[in-house]
Amino acid sequence: MTDEPVEISPREMWDSVLGELQLQVPKPSYETWLKGTTGVSVLDGALVVRTPNAFVSEMLDTRMYSLISRCLEGITGEPMEIRFEVGGEVRASAGITPRINGPGDAGTARMSLDHDGARSRPSYRRVGLNPRYRFENFIVGSSNHLAHAASVAVSENPGFVYNPLVIYSGVGLGKTHLMHAIGHSVKETGHDVLYTTTEEFTNEYIRAIREGTTEEFRDRYRSADVLLLDDIQFIIGKEQTQEGFFHTFNALHMAGKQIVITCDRPVSELSLLQDRVSSRLAGGLVVDIQIPDLETRLAILRSKAEQIDREFPNKVLEFIAGRVQRNVRELEGCLNIVAAYAGLGHKSLNGNAAADVDLDLVEQALEDSLKESARRVSEEDVLSAVARYFSIDKSTLKGKKRDRTTAQARHVSMYLLREEVQLPLATIGRVMGGRDHTTVIHGCRRIERQLEADTRLRRDLMNIRESFAA
Repeated sequence: MTDEPVEISPREMWDSVLGELQLQVPKPSYETWLKGTTGVSVLDGALVVRTPNAFVSEMLDTRMYSLISRCLEGITGEPMEIRFEVGGEVRASAGITPRINGPGDAGTARMSLDHDGARSRPSYRRVGLNPRYRFENFIVGSSNHLAHAASVAVSENPGFVYNPLVIYSGVGLGKTHLMHAIGHSVKETGHDVLYTTTEEFTNEYIRAIREGTTEEFRDRYRSADVLLLDDIQFIIGKEQTQEGFFHTFNALHMAGKQIVITCDRPVSELSLLQDRVSSRLAGGLVVDIQIPDLETRLAILRSKAEQIDREFPNKVLEFIAGRVQRNVRELEGCLNIVAAYAGLGHKSLNGNAAADVDLDLVEQALEDSLKESARRVSEEDVLSAVARYFSIDKSTLKGKKRDRTTAQARHVSMYLLREEVQLPLATIGRVMGGRDHTTVIHGCRRIERQLEADTRLRRDLMNIRESFAA
């Protein structure tokens, strides 16, 4: 017999999320950004969280949203949007009570929304465009000018140039910013835009199959003039979802509708992706965004300072730009931390007081963030950790020996150099003893395939990664 669903208030829901986050984020970060936030209501299927100020809202929305979303999904049992609002009273959702199924429901926790005691079929969730991500505030530099130019061209003539447009880069370098900017631009010219994450696309497709609403799912996606699909790499290995995506892609493409896709690596490296899907992606324009140079990082910081209406001495911006090099999101986050730290009474940033923000203050405010950056994994860290774990010499790892253990260790090294250090394939080949980039692709793909079913290999990789910080 199944237990009755257990009612849980928005406050209790958020308190549960905070409990999870307290175990996952450093204490100073938790105290600065999460303490003092409160779950206040559920509106249109989204959990509304009240924050003490705009700095906190922006930090949670731009830098911590993915982590928070995963924690909330673990509690509710399904993806749920989160909205961060500053202070004030927020209208509660009338007649809607969030509920979590009891433990008797086959060990799962599925969230439902009951209205007047009646259970309704879940509706599709619209993932909105971020209002801050526009072309006007995207800083163009040598690292991203091609991706920016292609995005502007697509926004001016959707469906006719660069279709599909695929933008790839590492985390926090601006690919989602460009995607949202395209969305805003084409919406203003009257086009119907549908933006969603690949994770949400997958959840909706599976739910449609389970509930027999595949026609509704198909119509929802195929009626859009422009489809923006974020993080396509998450359909790797999900054959059923790839089937749905393939037919959706074909229908939109043949109708002259624009498709824009982001991913974290080149299409050629998306192993376990069906050939017919990867060939469709490669049939358009594929552009990348590289790590920004110092001048671009400084320009980003100056633009961000203007957006939050703060003044900083050049030496402060140069210090941050010099220390944070690989991630634009982290770069902006560090500036937010300094601004928030000063705003808490340590220093004043208003008017001429900007000169009072010295490097001592910045180092104090960013102590934890800079320590985290300093712990970045290097190629030497990877090779040493793998060699130590498999009990072989690094020279053997780079050499020509091909016994089973050495070959596996070599493939693991290639995989980790790509995933953890984010080295280009040609560089990995050079580091691994002058091997060709096709050899590196083969090694990485071999590990990816094994990870699908080999629990021992997953444990090996976890142990090696943990040893990086040792």
